[in-house]
Amino acid sequence: MTSCSGGTRSIQLSYGRRPRQSTTDACRGYGKPMDLSVVFLGTGGSVPTARRATACLLMRVGGDRLLFDCGEGSQRQMQRSTGLVAVDEIYVTHYHADHYLGVPGLLKTYDLQGRERPLRIIGPPGLEELFKALRRIVGRLSYGVQLVELDEGDAVRHEGYEVRCFGVDHQMRAYGYAIVEDERPGRFDPAAAERLGVDPGPDFGRLQAGEPVSGSDGEVSPGQVMGEPRRGRKVVVTGDTAPCEMVRLAAHEAELLVHDGSFADEEIDRAAETGHSTARQAAVLAREAGVRLLALVHVSSRYDIRDVLAEAREELSACEAPRDFDVVEVPFPERGAPRLIENGARAAAQA
Repeated sequence: MTSCSGGTRSIQLSYGRRPRQSTTDACRGYGKPMDLSVVFLGTGGSVPTARRATACLLMRVGGDRLLFDCGEGSQRQMQRSTGLVAVDEIYVTHYHADHYLGVPGLLKTYDLQGRERPLRIIGPPGLEELFKALRRIVGRLSYGVQLVELDEGDAVRHEGYEVRCFGVDHQMRAYGYAIVEDERPGRFDPAAAERLGVDPGPDFGRLQAGEPVSGSDGEVSPGQVMGEPRRGRKVVVTGDTAPCEMVRLAAHEAELLVHDGSFADEEIDRAAETGHSTARQAAVLAREAGVRLLALVHVSSRYDIRDVLAEAREELSACEAPRDFDVVEVPFPERGAPRLIENGARAAAQA
């Protein structure tokens, strides 16, 4: 295993033959649209139940597969729905056992399958110490594992988006993660391009890709035929947290906020004592942040989920409490709001 500590504002990671993308190119926002969806593999609280596993989200961002937390039995949850996905990265929010106990088993299964491509595991400071303790369980692997410790405010750069970490309010050092897509170019106006003497065909594509081309009266720049840039999508995962200002800032105008909703109103004091949120508190924060859809997770098994969801919806109607194997699809902002698909992961696998 190799390790890398934080301390820089933006971390560029690469492995295998995937080319390293420069920050300049990435920030231009010219690229193919990406599919973006979240598979809820574990939505329960600290103790797994027959219906809800512990914390685990699979995010599909274009061709990338990112796992956020990996609670006990996460690989079984994959096998029951998406199949055993060869994830590219695992992001750990904090080091309470219900958020990482599934990692050793997943690593060993990948080894038995003959995985060759390296895997990155990313989290707050303390990740290396955790893996010193886990090394006897994990043993020697057939592929490389890179451990990356982030400082608050660090960002992991990918092609077309980045994953930003921010501090949350829990019982130990803990992070949330914001997946922020690059700004996209505005809409292309083919009529304007033709008026400037640009021939339809490859030159239209070059203009949309940000390149100037020749027109009837000289060079035509993308700015002459493209509308105003459009913002990318944002998905925020808090992990375990009490309601806090950093989450509200990170989730500003997010398409989807996946937030701790451990407690009902009746146990608001207990929520504060343990560094968790009530469902209502999460909904208030999401409403203030202008979030399009709130997904409540980590709800204690002592509650009827419908009662907890009802409390949250008194503050924000665009609120769901996903079950294991539900999927949220996140379209571009101009194409509508995120959509919950009940049992979507299993249904897609059976189709």
